[in-house]
Amino acid sequence: MEIRVNGIRLYYEKTGDGPPLVMVHCNSMDHRIFRTAVRVLAQRFTVYCPDSRDHGKSEKVKTLHYEDMAEDMHAFITALGLERPAYYGFSDGGIIGLLLAARWPDLLSALIVSGASLRPDSTKDLPLRFFKLWSHVDRSDKMRIMLREPDITDEMLRSIRVPTFVTAGARDVIKEAHTRHIAETIPGAQLKIFPHAGHTGYIMRSRKIADYILSVLPAQGEPDEPA
Repeated sequence: MEIRVNGIRLYYEKTGDGPPLVMVHCNSMDHRIFRTAVRVLAQRFTVYCPDSRDHGKSEKVKTLHYEDMAEDMHAFITALGLERPAYYGFSDGGIIGLLLAARWPDLLSALIVSGASLRPDSTKDLPLRFFKLWSHVDRSDKMRIMLREPDITDEMLRSIRVPTFVTAGARDVIKEAHTRHIAETIPGAQLKIFPHAGHTGYIMRSRKIADYILSVLPAQGEPDEPA
């Protein structure tokens, strides 16, 4: 399906039945990375998986900015009339989720982020050097955005009021200290470090992240509070 929001055409897939859950993918990939997780989550939720601008089947752009992508997702949720959906974001999708929850405090019912960064220096040195090298090869702005953005402040993190769950792999490309800082700064946030996992191992072609989401989000009719 397609929808035009914030001046851009976004492609998305909708699966399942139940309260809404929006899932947003990482840099350079698209909604398909969540297929294993969606099969599990669609038993409880109506799962919406959009492709971010310049990704997958969504409209291409010359320059990417996380603020624009957050505005896309705000407009997406609003245009579809989703009432306080839960939001899951992986990597770039997690950055978008942090921006959404900070800028629109009443938009979401819960926030789960995996492998999200606060600044370019949240990424470990070796993968950051790779991004710099690949940015000279990739003609899109996908690598370059990770070299200049985001810039998420502690003040923004402290403004997030929805139940928040922060995850990463024990071998993530994001520095664990930064992941822990996100969880420690957002009021009431919970932290989960997946053992033996890298940036993608518990998410792509895995049901681990789906099982985790089911464990922290209340079933329909239960109190909307973190466990």
